[in-house]
Amino acid sequence: MKINHVVVLHGLYMSGFVMRPLCSRLEQSGVKVLNLTYNTLDPNLETIFKQIDEFIGDEPSALVCHSMGGLIARAYLEASSKASKHVTKVITLGTPHQGSHIAQKMKQKGFETFLKNSVEFLLTKNGNWPFKAKLYSIAGDLPIGLMPLIVKGSQSDGTVLLDETKLKGMAEHKVFHLSHTSMIYSRQVLDYIIKCLNE
Repeated sequence: MKINHVVVLHGLYMSGFVMRPLCSRLEQSGVKVLNLTYNTLDPNLETIFKQIDEFIGDEPSALVCHSMGGLIARAYLEASSKASKHVTKVITLGTPHQGSHIAQKMKQKGFETFLKNSVEFLLTKNGNWPFKAKLYSIAGDLPIGLMPLIVKGSQSDGTVLLDETKLKGMAEHKVFHLSHTSMIYSRQVLDYIIKCLNE
């Protein structure tokens, strides 16, 4: 079944603006794209889910998400609306599916005001992927960021640990030599996303 509609969800402290190059490449590949901007520190799930539902309708769809966006996508599938049944693939880039170590550290040190309500997503420890939609999890292993200082000798994209991007039940786990933000703009990653959508 050919995917016609793709919802793109950005990560923490970002907006749809950073996802624009990725979206235009997706549009060139022939799919309709909803590049959704939401308040990452206080996500209004009802509004977000309604926008996604209206866009998907009954079209075969996919969700392409960076970082925290992948956790919003999970919450969307858990809410189990009629439209969400048409999502056949979820592709995540640097999403801490098993909870974010950095967010946990920030909370321990009393910095959770910088995270506000995003902690509700970032600290969830998911053990598996129970949905019918296939999960393709993309990770980076170029540690530019805080992570090497926080967890010495760890494998990460600088922000998210490699292990946090893995989940039981995912269809595929793909690692690129990229940092957390650079994977949004990588041609290699885009080629891989389009390959996943067309499979």
